[in-house]
Amino acid sequence: MSSEPNPEPDERGLVIYVGQDKAGHWLVQDNGKKLEGRFVSRSAALSFAKGECQIYQASLEMAGIPLVPLIPFGPVTAADFQLPRAA
Repeated sequence: MSSEPNPEPDERGLVIYVGQDKAGHWLVQDNGKKLEGRFVSRSAALSFAKGECQIYQASLEMAGIPLVPLIPFGPVTAADFQLPRAA
C-alpha cells in the first residue's frame, strides 16, 4: 500500500445548486444534503447561494434538471402538531 498522497481527490468539494423543483419553486441545495432553502425568485435564490458559497468555500452551479425538495412543502396537518406522549 502506497503512502503517496492522491494528487486528484475523488470529491469535488462542496457544490451549491440553484434550480427549480417540478412545481416551479426556486431551491438552493448542496451536494451533501445538509442545506436547502426555498425562494420566491431566481434572484433571491442566487443571492443566498452566493453568500453560502463565500462562507463555505463552495462552488455554485445552476441545476440542469428539476431539484427534488429535501423538506416537504405540503400543507401542515394536525398530525404534524401532535407530540408523542411519554409512557
